[in-house]
Amino acid sequence: MGYTLVLEVPEEAYKPLVETAKQRGFTPEALATEWLIDAIQTVMDDPLENLIGAFHSNVPDWADQHDKYIGQTLYTV
Repeated sequence: MGYTLVLEVPEEAYKPLVETAKQRGFTPEALATEWLIDAIQTVMDDPLENLIGAFHSNVPDWADQHDKYIGQTLYTV
């Protein structure tokens, strides 16, 4: 079963959406739906979720920025 979701998208997001959709042969609505599904899957399949609360840290935004910090660490190694 599908649901209808009405969104007001700012112009700076809509223009690239339309251009990318055209390039890929999608409607903007179909591409936005695909991107939304991908974003939700990324959040739902977070491999670090099982480690939440396992370590003490002095980094207050670790929960929100863990991908950034891991990326920085991998980049400097």
